[in-house]
Amino acid sequence: MDKHQFCFAVAAVTASLVAAPALAQKKYDPGASDTEIKIGNIMPYSGPASAYGTIGKVEAAYFNKVNAEGGINGRKIKFVSLDDGYSPPKTVEQARKLVEEEEVLLIFNSLGTPTNSAIHKYMNQKKVPQLFVATGATKWGDPQHFPWTMGWQPNYQAEGKIYALHLLDTKPDGKVGILFQNDDYGKDYVKGFEDGLGDKAKTMIVAKVSYETSDPTIDSQMVTLKASGADVFFNVTTPKFAAQAIKKAAEIGWKPLHYLNNVSGSVGSVLTPAGLENSVGIITTQYAKDPTDPQWADDQGYKEWKAFMDKYYPDGNLKDASNVFGYGVAQTMVEVLKRCGDNLTRANVMKQAASLDITLPMLLPGVNIKTSADDFYPIEREQLIRFNGKSYDRFGKVYGR
Repeated sequence: MDKHQFCFAVAAVTASLVAAPALAQKKYDPGASDTEIKIGNIMPYSGPASAYGTIGKVEAAYFNKVNAEGGINGRKIKFVSLDDGYSPPKTVEQARKLVEEEEVLLIFNSLGTPTNSAIHKYMNQKKVPQLFVATGATKWGDPQHFPWTMGWQPNYQAEGKIYALHLLDTKPDGKVGILFQNDDYGKDYVKGFEDGLGDKAKTMIVAKVSYETSDPTIDSQMVTLKASGADVFFNVTTPKFAAQAIKKAAEIGWKPLHYLNNVSGSVGSVLTPAGLENSVGIITTQYAKDPTDPQWADDQGYKEWKAFMDKYYPDGNLKDASNVFGYGVAQTMVEVLKRCGDNLTRANVMKQAASLDITLPMLLPGVNIKTSADDFYPIEREQLIRFNGKSYDRFGKVYGR
């Protein structure tokens, strides 16, 4: 070996020794360490949308399961879930607490359109992931303007359009009455529905009434809709008001073709309180397996979910679809964190969330989770279902892409 070769060899060995630690270097943002990943969450454990509080509880239970099995790449999840009562000013307060005091890595699956809207700009200014929000508003899929916010479930406009297409196919001369929550969530559904009807929206929609989340009941709105002569009802409500609407329709003898938005389709938390007999014939959409549907009794995904519920959330209602929702979105979050490896920066969390192509055990056959840098809508497929008095029957094609 001549002098030049020797120098080159020494240089190569030295470079490899320097490079090795650099390659293995761990990268952390606030909320991550060698032992822990701190995740924030905001839920309506109280207030008008408290039926959704079970989502936060089932997520906590799933993270407990993950921790009991060794955590994620050796790190335990610390899940800090706060109550906002479905009140946007309280959401702002809780988000600031999580980001600035608790110093969480991200805020995960916080629930509600008006509540998430209240912290939308703040989260993006702070460059903290507002990840897999529990709302289907279309605005959560805008990576160009809000690169730190991503949805999870199908968006409301797409769902509203599905009901409109079904209506045009089956009852094109129908007269539609709409009840909707007076905020971005309600208006998103109505827009999708009207877009789906196209030019016929002007003639087919005969009444459109709204309610506020602070209203004690929607009885007067239901009486108004029946009086309009509508024979089709598009029910755009959260669980408490959905149950009231179904019950009131039965009380006043109004029996329209009834479309109910997916977010209130739970047999356990909506149809049962409203009266199963009053709910027969309701049409909604589905993208996850319905835990009340006997066809899944021998399904491996359902068995795994039930075993998890029995062990980690025994107080949870096995008939409540929200407990399937929380389970699925928690699984998605765990998958993202696994893919982050030792690079637990907020930027890498969003990068991994924006490069998914997976299926989950409790999603319907044909429904997957797929994202990209310019597609922040993870789930875009769903199917129409009709309630038969005990469970839902799926029918028709799987809509979406």
